[in-house]
Amino acid sequence: MSATIAAHAGGAGEAVGWNANPLLIVAAFVVAAAYARRAALLRAAGRGMPVWKQLSFYLGVTVFALTLVSPLDSLGESRLFYAHMAQHLAMGELAPLLILLGLNGPMLRPLLAVAAVRRLRWALNPLVALPLWVINLYGWHLPVLYELALRNDLIHAIEHLSFFTAGMLMWGALIEPLPGPTWFGSGAKAIYVLTVRALGCAILGNILIWAGTPFYPYYRGGEAVSGIDPLIDQQIGGAIMLVWGAGITVLLFSWVFLRWLREAELRQRLLDAGDEERVATRAARFGRRAPALRRSPRSP
Repeated sequence: MSATIAAHAGGAGEAVGWNANPLLIVAAFVVAAAYARRAALLRAAGRGMPVWKQLSFYLGVTVFALTLVSPLDSLGESRLFYAHMAQHLAMGELAPLLILLGLNGPMLRPLLAVAAVRRLRWALNPLVALPLWVINLYGWHLPVLYELALRNDLIHAIEHLSFFTAGMLMWGALIEPLPGPTWFGSGAKAIYVLTVRALGCAILGNILIWAGTPFYPYYRGGEAVSGIDPLIDQQIGGAIMLVWGAGITVLLFSWVFLRWLREAELRQRLLDAGDEERVATRAARFGRRAPALRRSPRSP
C-alpha cells in the first residue's frame, strides 16, 4: 500500500508556499501600468473610465497573478484536487470576468488598431465562444490530459493559458466590452448564462460529486499527506464548482434583468421621440441614443 501511494505521490513532497515568480509579477505590473496610462489619456480627453471599472480591472489582474504565486498554486499542483479546482475557477472565470468589466471600446482602441487582433473579434461571438469554452473545460478534465498537465510544466502552462483565454471569450461574449451581434439581447443573454452554468459547473460538478470513484490518482500521495480521502477531495472540488456556479448565476441573472429594464426604457423613449422601431431597438440594445432622442428637447 505504501508503495502504491508513493508511486502516485506526484509532488506530494514539494513545499507548499508562495512562489514569487518575478516574470509573472513584472508582467502583471506592466499590464496594470498600460491600463493606467490609457485611462489617463481617456480622462484627459474627457472620456474617463468610471472608477469602478478601473478597480475591477486591477482586481482581475491581481486575482490572476495570485492564482499563480499564492500557496493555492503549489497546493493544487502537489496535494489536493479541490485546491486545483479553486485555482482554475479563479483563473478561468473570476479573473477574466473582473478584467472584462474594466474594459470598453475606447480602452481597447489601441489594441483594435492591430489588424491581427481586430480579426479575432469573431471569437467573441457567443456561438463561437461558448463551444470553445465547453471543449476546453471538458478536454482538460479528462484524466489523461489533466494528469499530463500536472506532470509537465509546459503543458501545465498551456492549460492555464487556455483556461484564462477561454474564460475571456466566454465572458466577453456576455459582457460585451465591444458590441456583439444585434440578436444577442437580454433574453438571449439569460439563456446564455443558463447554458454556461448547466454545461459547466452543474454537469461537471455533479459528475465529480457522484462518480463514486476518484478520477485523478496523481493526488493520492498528497491526499494521504493531507489526511483526506481521494473521493472526498474530488467531491469537495465538485461542490466548489456548484457553489460558484450558483452564486455567479444569481448575480448575472440580476445584471441581465436590470439591463433588460434599461433597454426597454430607452427603447420606449426612442420610440416616443420619433425613431423607427428598428433604429430604436438597435440603439437600446447597445445603450446608445438614436438621432431622434438627441434632437428631442427632453434629452438630458
